[in-house]
This record gives sequence, structure tokens and C-alpha cells, in this order.
Amino acid sequence: MSGIGRKLVLAGGLAALALAGCGHAPEPLVRDPKSGISSASLFDPKRFGGEWLVMASNTPDCAGAKQVWAPFGKDSYRLSGTDCTDGKAPRVLHGNAFVTGPGGRITTTDSYGREPVWVLWVDQDYRIVALGTPSGRWGQIMVRPSVGPRSDLMTAAREVMAFNGYHLNLITN
Repeated sequence: MSGIGRKLVLAGGLAALALAGCGHAPEPLVRDPKSGISSASLFDPKRFGGEWLVMASNTPDCAGAKQVWAPFGKDSYRLSGTDCTDGKAPRVLHGNAFVTGPGGRITTTDSYGREPVWVLWVDQDYRIVALGTPSGRWGQIMVRPSVGPRSDLMTAAREVMAFNGYHLNLITN
């Protein structure tokens, strides 16, 4: 390669590095994506539908935010309320969600960063649920409004999140 060719390659590389520095910093992960993740094997879509309150998430100011998973069709929901998966600020929750895999693996149309939503754990009475995504960008714990945040159930949900690689210091109330 000639001296001019090397200079052009070097200039192109420097320009690429400069442009890379102008991009957005990657979002911090709240879960180690290298660790294993599992979804709830005994998930019942009919029992999951209804109102939920966010008790812990990686988005500030989301504690107590309402989410509604209104059932429609087979294993489908219309979403409304507050989306607490941005990591920066609450947003409007909207769109639809569809159970697309075993164990509470859900696909959404417009919310939750359009990432797969996994039900990591739900207690047998569907009073509390731990949700997350395999990418590790968000996680949250929700409870039914009629139940509130029972400390034993919150402890169990947090233990399940830790088991699935979540950094609990980033999933706060």
C-alpha cells in the first residue's frame, strides 16, 4: 500500500472513531446477559390479566405506577398505564401483548422497548410477578393493587430476579 493509501485508511479510521464517540452511550444493563434466565413454567395467561402496580423497577419514579393488562382474544392483552422499562423516566404504556412462548414469554407491539417480556416468576395466586427481558435492559416487580407489597412475596420476587442475573441494586422501589 502506498503512503497516500495508508494515510487515507488512517484518516478513515480516525473519522470512524470520532463518529462513534458522537453516538449514544449504551444503556446500562440491569441483568448480566451471560447468566442464565428462565421463565415461569406454570404460567396461566387468563389469571395474569388485570391491574398491576409496579413496586420495583430500573426506572426512577415508577414505584406505585399502574399497569393494566386487559385480556382480549386468546392469550392476548391490551396494555395501558405506565411503562417503567425505559431506565430513565416513566412513559405511557400502550399497545398489545401476546403470549408467544412457553412459560409466560410475551411479545409486545409498542411498549416495553419492544423487547420480549418474560414472566420470570409469579406466585401461585397471581398476587406478585417478576418481569424481565433476556437482553438485561430492564426488570420490574409488580403486585395486584388489592394485595400490596407483602414483604415475604417481595423477598421471593427479588430472589428470583437475583437468580436470573439481575443486579438488585438497580431494581429499586
